[in-house]
Amino acid sequence: MTKTPDVLCIGAMLWDVIGRAPRRMAPGADVPGRIRHLPGGVALNVAVALARWGMTPSVLSAVGRDSEGEGLIAEAQRLGVLTDHLTRDAGLPTDCYMAIEDSEGLIAAVADALSLELAGAAILAPLDALPVWTGPVVLDGNLTEELLSAIARDPRLMRADLRVVPASPGKAERLEPLIAARRGCFYLNRLEAEILAGRACADAAQAAEAVVARGAARVLVTDGPNLAAEAIAGGPTLTHQPPTVTVERVTGAGDCFLAAHLAAELKLMPRDEALRQAVRASAAHVSGKDVP
Repeated sequence: MTKTPDVLCIGAMLWDVIGRAPRRMAPGADVPGRIRHLPGGVALNVAVALARWGMTPSVLSAVGRDSEGEGLIAEAQRLGVLTDHLTRDAGLPTDCYMAIEDSEGLIAAVADALSLELAGAAILAPLDALPVWTGPVVLDGNLTEELLSAIARDPRLMRADLRVVPASPGKAERLEPLIAARRGCFYLNRLEAEILAGRACADAAQAAEAVVARGAARVLVTDGPNLAAEAIAGGPTLTHQPPTVTVERVTGAGDCFLAAHLAAELKLMPRDEALRQAVRASAAHVSGKDVP
């Protein structure tokens, strides 16, 4: 019997190739380290984390019919993610993300999400077979600005609870149509928030408030080891200090933050408790642990 999802994650589903060195690296450095191949992409990362919180997420994305795609789908299913709503195209390869990390964090990364971008609105076709969706929808900034704009107006998602994450600072501006439509709860790091705010900010709280001032109803901002914040239109801004941890990985921390926060809210936790759970889950991820 096919399971019914309780969360839709729309965006990138790909392979992560993460090279990590246990020391600080300078530009051009060639050092020993470890290279891992992991299921990744913002939409899939959030879905996997949600599954750990006991939810039943489904990913809407583009995955090739190549061997990489078959292996990726099998791994996603093993991790508790529904893959019934994927778009498969034999002419497109499975996407890939490559990052270099050192003991201080991310050095550089390249996201090859060409297949997702070329698939475009085709990844939304499975929505036709679903009832009008009123549950949470995670939107990934790897989607094109054109598609994000279409989603903001899509009648199939007009009653959905949109949770929006930009994927990287370079893609933050793609979220402008959703801010203009005053739809969604935004999960940003400080740099992404500053890009959307159009100015530098002193801390996460100021950055979150600046994006709310631009028109967003609700914004959560992380800032590495510094205070994380949540700002809402017409309400108080909350902050929480992350625990001090040893950095073992950084890729996917924001996705874990979103998943933990959403899981808390679906359990009707108060705002401050939901923020605390999200901050702690993200810190645990950075330290190399998966929670819960």
